[in-house]
Amino acid sequence: MSNDLAGIDVTVDGNVLRITVNRPSRMNAVTTESLDAIASTLNHYRDDSAIRVAVLTGSGRTFCTGADLSSIEEISDPPSPATIDAANRSVTEIITFPHPVIGAINGPAAGVGVSLALACDLTVATESSYLLLAFTKIGLMPDGGATALVAASIGRARALRMALLAERLPAATAADIGLIAATYPDDNFAESVEALTRQIADGPAHALGTTKSAINAATLTEIHNALERERSGQLELISEPDFSEGVQAFLEKRPAAFGRATIA
Repeated sequence: MSNDLAGIDVTVDGNVLRITVNRPSRMNAVTTESLDAIASTLNHYRDDSAIRVAVLTGSGRTFCTGADLSSIEEISDPPSPATIDAANRSVTEIITFPHPVIGAINGPAAGVGVSLALACDLTVATESSYLLLAFTKIGLMPDGGATALVAASIGRARALRMALLAERLPAATAADIGLIAATYPDDNFAESVEALTRQIADGPAHALGTTKSAINAATLTEIHNALERERSGQLELISEPDFSEGVQAFLEKRPAAFGRATIA
C-alpha cells in the first residue's frame, strides 16, 4: 500500500505496520495531505488484529523537516487551520494507537516532525541526527502537541529553552536528558530499529498496549488542551506580520527581520 500523492509510503510486513514520510525533494517536509495520510493510515489499522507494532520513519537521511513552507503561494492569504488540524489528528492517532509506535528518527527532525517523533512511544535516533523546534524562526509557536510532549519528557525549563531559542538538540543530548529513548550508530541504525521492532512485535500485545495507554494517560494529561491552545495561538500568529516576514526570509534564505510585537 502506498500514498504517493501525499508522499507517504505504507507497508504491512506481517504484524508490523510501517509508515514512511517519502518526500526527499522537500527533505521530507509534510503537507496537509501528508499529515492526513498518516492519521488515516493509523486509524485504518487500529482495529486490525494482525498488527502488533507500528514504525514511523522518513526516507533517505531525513526524518521530517516540518511543514512544507514552499507550498504557501500567498503569504497574505487568510490563515487556514487545515494543516494544524491534520497535524493534531496525526499526533492523536499515534498516541491512541492500540499498540506501541516506534519513532525512528533517521535524520533531522524539525518543526512538526519533532511532534510526530515525540508522540511515538519508543523514539530512537541515529547518532548524527538532531531535533529542532524551529517555529519561532518564522514567527510561530510549537504545535502538534509539542508544548505538552516536550515538557512532559524533560520539564518546563528545558522545554522553554528548546522552544524559545530554536536551538538544534543533538540526538545524543536528547537521549541523555530523556527526550527520546535511545540513539544508535548511523551504520547499523536500520538493524537496531528492526531488532527493537521485532522485540515489540513478539511480545505480549495486550500487555504492551495496555501499558502504553496507562503511561500516556498518566503523563500526557494536558495533550488535548495543548492541541487546542496551540491551534488557537498558531492561527493568531499566522495572521501577524512576523509570520509573513519569517516565511519570506526562509524562502529567500536570509535572516528574518522581525518587528517589535505588541503584547496585549
